[in-house]
Amino acid sequence: MNISIVGTGYVGLVTGICFAKLGHKVTCIDNDKDKIEKLNKGIIPIYEPGLKEILEQFKGNIKFMEDVKQGVKDSECVFIAVGTPPKESGDADLSAIENVTEQIAETMNDYKLIVGKSTVPVQTGKRIKQVMNLRIKKGVPFDVASNPEFLREGSAVHDFLH
Repeated sequence: MNISIVGTGYVGLVTGICFAKLGHKVTCIDNDKDKIEKLNKGIIPIYEPGLKEILEQFKGNIKFMEDVKQGVKDSECVFIAVGTPPKESGDADLSAIENVTEQIAETMNDYKLIVGKSTVPVQTGKRIKQVMNLRIKKGVPFDVASNPEFLREGSAVHDFLH
């Protein structure tokens, strides 16, 4: 399967590299140019036991880029794994999720499964669907799913694979 992951923070990067290990073709996308350049050189910006070795072994299954629209074009499934920092009120700031969702919707010309992987409040999937419906070309099908974040630092590779 062709999978895109938007966001190469802790969750997105571990998820992308582990999907590559499982044999999927993965595109990891981030708007941080320096981070993408380092990842393309095999330099991982986080420490997670086993992650670098998996990347080295399965680097033919994964690529890194900055352009959301280009990155999701050929994907069947798009994971959104961007930051949701707290607002002053304590509520999660979903602006990055909405921004990415808009870019995905504007790019799509065939079916995609959009998966929320960020730490978000209940019913964020409904908000993703609303944004998709506002921006998508008429008649282009999609589904929205949630894959709650469950990775523990220091055992994230094991957590993902098992």
